[in-house]
Amino acid sequence: MGKARRITLTTRSFDKAGDATAFFTAMLNRYNIGDRVSAEDATDLSALLERHDQVEEKARTGIAGFEVNTPPEDVPNFSKRCFWVIRRDGTKIDFSIGHCLKPRPYD
Repeated sequence: MGKARRITLTTRSFDKAGDATAFFTAMLNRYNIGDRVSAEDATDLSALLERHDQVEEKARTGIAGFEVNTPPEDVPNFSKRCFWVIRRDGTKIDFSIGHCLKPRPYD
């Protein structure tokens, strides 16, 4: 069995990557499609997004908030819902919990 991989965000830490996945998946499932995420949850999502290798693109003009919606049509439907970044310029872009939690070279 592999060694547990600790995930540390600026807002909280998880002993195992699976614990982080469970935390953010539960958060995702608390909302209905089209709901805007609460300010408290948005703080954790911002911290999670910092782990994304394309964070500059995702948060390009600044983050105004987050919402839950369906995945883009060009993305394989691994799930029926995902988080979306609402940028300050009004544009939106999706991001994956799993992508943010994948191992990084410096972890």
